[in-house]
Amino acid sequence: MRSFDIIVIGAGHNSLACAALLAKSKRHVLVLEAGPEIGGAARTAEFAPGYKVSPVAHIVNQIDPAVISALDLGRYGLELAPAILPTTVLSADGRNLVMKGGFGETIDGDLSKADVAAWRELRAKLLKLADTLGRMLSETPPRLKNGELADWVTLGKLGLAIRGLGRESMRELLRMILMNIADVLEEEIADDRLKGAIAFDAVLSNHFGPRSPNTLLTLLYRLAGEVGGVQGAIALPKGGMGTVGKAFHAAATAAGVVVETNAKVANILIEDHCVAGVLTCSGEKIAAKLVVSGTDPRQTLLELVGPRHLDTEFVRRVRNFRARGNVARVHIALNGMPRFNGVDAKAMTGRFLVAPGINALEKAFDASKYGRFSPNPALEIVVPTVTDQSFAPAGHHVLSINAIYAPYKLKGGWSDEQRAGFLERVLATLDTVSTGLRQQIVASEVLTPADLEVRYRLPGGHWHHGELAVDQMFMLRPVPETAQYETPLAGLWLCGAGSHPGGGVRGLAGLNAAKRILKQKAV
Repeated sequence: MRSFDIIVIGAGHNSLACAALLAKSKRHVLVLEAGPEIGGAARTAEFAPGYKVSPVAHIVNQIDPAVISALDLGRYGLELAPAILPTTVLSADGRNLVMKGGFGETIDGDLSKADVAAWRELRAKLLKLADTLGRMLSETPPRLKNGELADWVTLGKLGLAIRGLGRESMRELLRMILMNIADVLEEEIADDRLKGAIAFDAVLSNHFGPRSPNTLLTLLYRLAGEVGGVQGAIALPKGGMGTVGKAFHAAATAAGVVVETNAKVANILIEDHCVAGVLTCSGEKIAAKLVVSGTDPRQTLLELVGPRHLDTEFVRRVRNFRARGNVARVHIALNGMPRFNGVDAKAMTGRFLVAPGINALEKAFDASKYGRFSPNPALEIVVPTVTDQSFAPAGHHVLSINAIYAPYKLKGGWSDEQRAGFLERVLATLDTVSTGLRQQIVASEVLTPADLEVRYRLPGGHWHHGELAVDQMFMLRPVPETAQYETPLAGLWLCGAGSHPGGGVRGLAGLNAAKRILKQKAV
């Protein structure tokens, strides 16, 4: 029987970050990936002959500087180009808004003077609150019940961070934190285009509409990230998201991690209520005193371990961890450059949104609540071929689209007919902001949340492995007993997006888990 100090399940970016840091500390680490490729959500794939996309995450806005530094990712191929992408809010009449810099530092377009002034003030307030939240995300959350002195110190630091906002900002944080994003925007902004764009960022990837509680919090979560030191900025990685996954992989292997693909874990072996290793689907038993799982908490605890090894109340909490994906990935191959209304060909580098306003987003969400896809989906679009022609044949281009809302549990199931119907609704939406696009289509692909679950092992097709909601964040994520990455089973730890601070290509869950393991001297 082979033996390692630590086995890490999954080769997504969090797992690789965790494995790399542990290996740097002289542990003998094995990473087992069920599929043929590493990277998890950070990968590049061909969807039609000659045409490639980043099929899950397609922009970078949250890789934590601490992760980049700890793993020296720049040395291993992580490169962003261009540094900061503008966001163009598309309108049917070509009256677009172009948000430049980090989170619309400047906005080109016909905004009123009142909205320009209101946006400047609201943006500053949101970024300040997000910066405070970011400090909470970078810390291992404190354990309140039976907590150690270090837990109370951490809690004290969080309190001081909030107090450091100043009296007025602290009051605003306490007033606003549980508000929905619609109420926040409607207090300050009149322009529907700007409100639609900000609300889109607040709801993307969660089972929320803009009038759902917690949606200010989810916006702040997104804004807590940075690119090149610019808060709220977004970028495209050179070579697609696959280069991000490869950079994490290269950092791990350079640290001495052994990575094996096509090595699906069937069970985590338990002896006397302690981890003893894993059993792979090929029948191999591999011994280890510590197993760290980057897969989602429900699969880890209820399938790989099994309820018989766990407390009944704990099992109930894990089962109730919500993960309801609502985003479909739509990939379209074109025989030429797409033409968006009011957008010059030289301005095609960037991110494009079709989100006409708060009410339009809320109506789109209404359909998903009852198991139907949105008849008028909102879209986030990037054209990666503008900056990287390797994604398509010469002169051809690719649209990479996040389309909401497409519920994981569609009434009647995601049949070929339903897929075609949703694609038609996406194309109909594109028709309102583009010219001649249908005539340019060479090939297309629709990946529903159900597809994302099967292909990329995202539970419920959810990017974060679970909703980002107040009752599923910080010291409650995924459940209180596992808030610090350690489970009730001795030797079993979590490091995936289902743990604090959550998903997105951030890497902090893996880094924090490794730091906690080393601090606890678990192995």
